[in-house]
Amino acid sequence: MAAETETLPIAIIGGGPAGMALALALAGHGSRGQIFEARARGAVREDPRILALSHGSRQILEWLGVWRRIAATPIAAIHVSQKGGFGRTRLTALEQGLPALGYVATAASVGAALDDALAVADIPYHDLARVERVVTGTESSQLFTASDERSAQLVIYAEGMMAADAGTVVRDYGQSAVICTVNTATPHGNVAYERFTTQGPLALLPSKEEMAVVYTCPAELAGALANLDDADFLARLQAHFGTRLKFTAASKRRMFPLQLRYRRSPVGQRSVWLGNAAQTLHPVAGQGFNLALRDVWELARNLPNAEDPGDARHLTRYAAARSQDRNATIGFTDALIQLFGNDLPLFREARGLGLLALDLLPPLRAFVARRMIYGARAW
Repeated sequence: MAAETETLPIAIIGGGPAGMALALALAGHGSRGQIFEARARGAVREDPRILALSHGSRQILEWLGVWRRIAATPIAAIHVSQKGGFGRTRLTALEQGLPALGYVATAASVGAALDDALAVADIPYHDLARVERVVTGTESSQLFTASDERSAQLVIYAEGMMAADAGTVVRDYGQSAVICTVNTATPHGNVAYERFTTQGPLALLPSKEEMAVVYTCPAELAGALANLDDADFLARLQAHFGTRLKFTAASKRRMFPLQLRYRRSPVGQRSVWLGNAAQTLHPVAGQGFNLALRDVWELARNLPNAEDPGDARHLTRYAAARSQDRNATIGFTDALIQLFGNDLPLFREARGLGLLALDLLPPLRAFVARRMIYGARAW
């Protein structure tokens, strides 16, 4: 294919949920982006990952016009505890005056809703178009695929693991997450569980009639845990979790390594990084995709009908607007792993006192709930 001479206002590299949400948000503010995705377009509809969506994320997805098409299970309460120590707390939607603290949906359901909305809005989506190289210039950037070359005033990297370079911070937690779904002997009652253990956090999220499991363990143990037969895995999970639920069946297990990776700055010359391209967080507290949606919201607000969306003034304003929430969310998830991963008696007692204080003080619970729902700025 011959190279095109048109200079696009905005090129979005990545057609997953973050990239598609951004394209819709930009269109809602009068800007126009084009998506370049390495996979076939339908791949997003088969993504088995489970996403935890905060109430704040629901509000963004409602504004994008896609919420009603997402099959989401509401979270009425979150039960937080630590294994081997005292203290626990329970956050409820009723206490916070919300229909739900959050929701659980498959990435496939979210992706399908966004993809359908893109088609209705006639937003260009170039699939099987892996961007192999980007050359950044002062007036525009050149994007090269295997068969094409495009020019864009602004390039937004919206998906994919970032490279470890001078602009990134990487922390290997030495952990992996084993994920699956399980059936329970009694209904889950739309209660989510976050149980901290010395191996790592164990999360159970209500997903339709099942529970989605994120079982964190040392990386060297993950393979053996994932490959246990169902009966042995259920017994291990039951012992690890406790007796509040009885597990009766489990799906096939998958595993992935856990690291903290983030770019020191989410912007550069005619470039923006968001979603996993900007920060990859530990799944504890389920903040990753919610942070990405808040980034999407703010970026679209900063680029309405801009004559030159890649102008450094727009990007600097966006980075400043997102700095507090982004840095606080990265720090919050990292601190949870450091605090709850230490088994020294002093730390165990401090954790117990913290959970007890959270349980006894409604204003503190409200602060934590709003922080998880709306981010550090609680907008």
